[in-house]
Amino acid sequence: MEKEVLIALKGLQFALDEEGANALETITPAEYYKRNDSHYVIFEELMEGFTDTTKNVIKFRDSQLEVTKKGLVNVHMVFEENRKNMTSYATPFGNILIGIDTDEVEIREEEDRIQVNVAYTLEANYEHMADCKIEMSIRPREEGLEL
Repeated sequence: MEKEVLIALKGLQFALDEEGANALETITPAEYYKRNDSHYVIFEELMEGFTDTTKNVIKFRDSQLEVTKKGLVNVHMVFEENRKNMTSYATPFGNILIGIDTDEVEIREEEDRIQVNVAYTLEANYEHMADCKIEMSIRPREEGLEL
């Protein structure tokens, strides 16, 4: 796969006390490379209302996905199939202790596309917040991208 890619991220959260799902979708240019059987995707993110950016590094292989954010937001989240991981999520508004209990990490690699799907339960300060899904699609920039 090319170094210059487009990454489409789609996140869904199903909260217990709400009807329907909260969806977040974004498509952004990114850099991609593969080293030692691990895939890496790197991109900058801008939060609404702030001028500082956050650097995102997504690393995945087998049944594991890691998301590291550095900048305005700082966190290292680990999604490992059938495991629960805890981490501190540092935001401009304060720190939150989050738990990520991952049910499934599915990675499909094709010649011109990589698809990653993650299903997990999200906790904040030891309280169940939502059942979540991440859908990530990576393609070379010149081909365009649809989820």
